[in-house]
Amino acid sequence: MSLATQLEETLNSFVGSLSEQAQQTVGQSMQQLMESNVADNAINVGSNAPDFTLPSTQGDAVKLSELLAKGPVVISFFRGGWCPFCNLEFKALMDKLPEIEACNATLVTISPETMENSKATVEKFSLTYTVLSDVGNVIAKEYGLLMTVSEDMRPLYLEWGIDVPTANGDDTYELPVPATYIIGNDGVVKYAYINKNYTSRMEPEEIIEKLKEC
Repeated sequence: MSLATQLEETLNSFVGSLSEQAQQTVGQSMQQLMESNVADNAINVGSNAPDFTLPSTQGDAVKLSELLAKGPVVISFFRGGWCPFCNLEFKALMDKLPEIEACNATLVTISPETMENSKATVEKFSLTYTVLSDVGNVIAKEYGLLMTVSEDMRPLYLEWGIDVPTANGDDTYELPVPATYIIGNDGVVKYAYINKNYTSRMEPEEIIEKLKEC
């Protein structure tokens, strides 16, 4: 089953479980997000990927330029381990990790979760690829991917057991727009999947196809 199919089924099941009022709030929030200028100026194909150094859950500092010296890098920005759509992406990427690495590429994922919560995400989903903690969304901002959870949605998040401020260690309710970048070892973005609709993600099979073109 494709990742897109899994995401759609999860979305339909989730929305179907909500009250009519909650469905309306979610729908209005998504419409506002899609009509906004969020991520309109995000780093895209042909741009030089901003270098960064971020801490990994393994305790080391990971520098993008050092990874690029070894080959292409796949970067996936995700919202957090609390996001059901991110959870599906985690598994899909894990399933295809050997094929990604066979392309001489390194996969790294980035979220604004605190280091403690990032480690919990890694353990919960048995992730073996590199997970980086971008507290304060510093790198997400640099890549032009920043969005803010609307005030109408915040009570619903809490009702669903999602505490974004606790997960991220701040009170901004800022999150990255989920995005996948394929960066060549020359530091140039070769492919970018950026979608304000956070229920959609890039298919891992497509990542592998694009890597083979690098």
